[in-house]
Amino acid sequence: MKFTSGYWLIRREITPLYAVEYADHRTEGNVLTVYAPGKQIEGRGDTLNIGMLTICLSSPMEDVIKVSIRHFEGAAYRGPFAEVRQTDPQVQIEETDTQIIYRSGRTSAVIDKRPGSWGIRFLDGERELTETSYRNMAYMQNSDTGRNYMVEQLALDVDESIYGLGERFTPFVKNGQVVDMWNEDGGTASEIAYKNIPFYISNKGYGVLVDNEGDVSFEIASEKVERLQFSAEGERLDYYVINGSDPKQTVSRYTELTGKPALPPAWSFGLWLTTSFTTNYDEETTSGFIQGMADRDIPLHVFHFDCYWMEAYEWCNFTWDAKTFPEPKEMLKRYHDRGLKICVWINPYIGQKSPLFREGMEHGYLLKKSNGDVWQSDLWQAGMGIVDFTNPAAAAWYQEKLKTLLDMGVDCFKTDFGERIPVKDIVYYDGSDPVKMHNYYPFLYNKAVFELLEQERGVGEAVLFARSAAVGGQQFPAHWGGDCTASYPSMAETLRAGLSLSCAGFAFWSHDMGGFENTASADVYKRWCQFGMLSSHSRLHGSGSYRVPWLFDEEACDVLRKFVKVKCALMPYLYRQAVRAHQEGIPMMRPMFLEFPGDRTCETLDRQYMLGDSLLVAPVFKESGEVEYYLPEGTWYNLLTEAQAEGGRWHKERFDYFSLPLMLRPGTILPVGAHTERPDYAFYEGVKLLVYLPEDRGKAQTEVTDQSGNVVMRVYAEREGSTVKVRVDSEYRDYQIQVLGKEALRVTEME
Repeated sequence: MKFTSGYWLIRREITPLYAVEYADHRTEGNVLTVYAPGKQIEGRGDTLNIGMLTICLSSPMEDVIKVSIRHFEGAAYRGPFAEVRQTDPQVQIEETDTQIIYRSGRTSAVIDKRPGSWGIRFLDGERELTETSYRNMAYMQNSDTGRNYMVEQLALDVDESIYGLGERFTPFVKNGQVVDMWNEDGGTASEIAYKNIPFYISNKGYGVLVDNEGDVSFEIASEKVERLQFSAEGERLDYYVINGSDPKQTVSRYTELTGKPALPPAWSFGLWLTTSFTTNYDEETTSGFIQGMADRDIPLHVFHFDCYWMEAYEWCNFTWDAKTFPEPKEMLKRYHDRGLKICVWINPYIGQKSPLFREGMEHGYLLKKSNGDVWQSDLWQAGMGIVDFTNPAAAAWYQEKLKTLLDMGVDCFKTDFGERIPVKDIVYYDGSDPVKMHNYYPFLYNKAVFELLEQERGVGEAVLFARSAAVGGQQFPAHWGGDCTASYPSMAETLRAGLSLSCAGFAFWSHDMGGFENTASADVYKRWCQFGMLSSHSRLHGSGSYRVPWLFDEEACDVLRKFVKVKCALMPYLYRQAVRAHQEGIPMMRPMFLEFPGDRTCETLDRQYMLGDSLLVAPVFKESGEVEYYLPEGTWYNLLTEAQAEGGRWHKERFDYFSLPLMLRPGTILPVGAHTERPDYAFYEGVKLLVYLPEDRGKAQTEVTDQSGNVVMRVYAEREGSTVKVRVDSEYRDYQIQVLGKEALRVTEME
């Protein structure tokens, strides 16, 4: 939202109240409260008839500083509020004649006390991260609308780039963009997003979380090109400055604050196949798909039933359509006997024709209007209501309906929707602010479903396929990118969005392989299969047509088969990366700048990514098979072609459908499994340890886990001249060691 007209002028309808100078401060425990009047005070009379901003600094954990800017503290400040972890950091508050220093860990906020010199500098040691100063922190009144806003503007450095703000399909570097936090169902081809997260990170190594679940507006070098502005309606604005010193550690610190992602089960990393959305299907159809995959030796691990497993007009009744699936329990058993897991589509809406509508209405489980009526709409389902998850009884009621499906044999849920949440004339059970609840609703929705799965299936066995999210939603994996189209541009925008989302610690992310809308050409489908199987989670899904490969061409079957088996073989490596994501909050699919913060070329890359810390993936986005990709310093190794390539420069190559840049980072030990049919197996049994040390004196180490995430094998390697020394610490001795590269290197046991 813009408040100025150029640099000097304020818009006609706006009256600003800026923090102009320091007036006083108070300290209570670890909280520092600073008072900043709206004009320079030269005499006692100047203290009359002016406004003042109250700024509170606190620290929930080390290297995180919370800033709370308030105008009228008596104004109601309703939630929901993002759930944040509170530790007991050691905070130091120091005062001199000219400044106050508020320090948490190596991070400090320095308040300028000099007359007429308002400012707060945020430092990492002695290095400045950002600052707020002259005409930046403000309270704005709009005389035309009667609305009031709190505003902050943080400095941007000359070479600073901004990333994140949720799953955004717009350009990856956010500088120059206007970004509004408002969850909507808008597909993947616009600035509208399903997952708005008011958290951004900078290539300088810090991040900022705006602690407001409402419609926060960001102007990233777009109103003042030297500043990143964020604003929200009301009398108060809170934000956290999060400092990990580099982008990767900042993401880790952010997830420490807002929640680490749960560890999904190993089976969820395999291939998912769905019925697609509006297609006609019954058990004969779905069984034909499953048998068709088996006949073509394409490993399949999860089968998903989309909307029409329930009867039309009754979404959701959580009951199988008897006309289409007369014996669902028996059918699910037959599919389980084939080694499949089962997923079904759900959403938080209850159509009026559903028997559950009256039940929910009578018990007060549905969202209401201020006059006590149930809020209803004909958009999506006729007369539908929305479950009010702020009511614990409503959440338990919803969970009980899902438990019946779990008892029947369903293994997980696709938690679709959660974005179309009304704000006008709405009353929540717990009194939440409807505007803030609009974005926060999917957190409560997905939390309710995920906690049920953990309760019924056990911790480590719960997994969702969620579309919408809010701050903290990374705790309930996995998420997918929403409704893309079957084209290369849509495939590329989908990747951009996933990389943006990963900046908020969403570690497990997927997309509709082959595209959702329209039907892909065989060319696009095969390229998307490559990309999809080299994502953390992999699902074939569409809208009005099926996504089984033989409907495209027979070569598509061969391509899909190959990359499913490649992913299954990579599971010892991938699952260890998943465990690290769960423990450290570092996403599996991550942008290049996150892994190589010192390489300036990596800062703008959005058509390639790191899959874990050792594999670089550059999907093909052209029918010609050409791909241009960048390698950081070192000699890299293509796992599919066995070619080596020098880093520190760009490469342009052409690939057939059975290969692409899948590059192994120098200084890596890559564990490869003995199984290519399933993602869930004993990763340590028969594991092949691929050692890649192209440089003399190079060192590497890795770990292999079991399916519970416990480390059962530690491997160390170092190179001295033509000898590679390897040590394996494990009670399991069923492994092989293979040295990669053009040189003939001798392998010995490390002492």
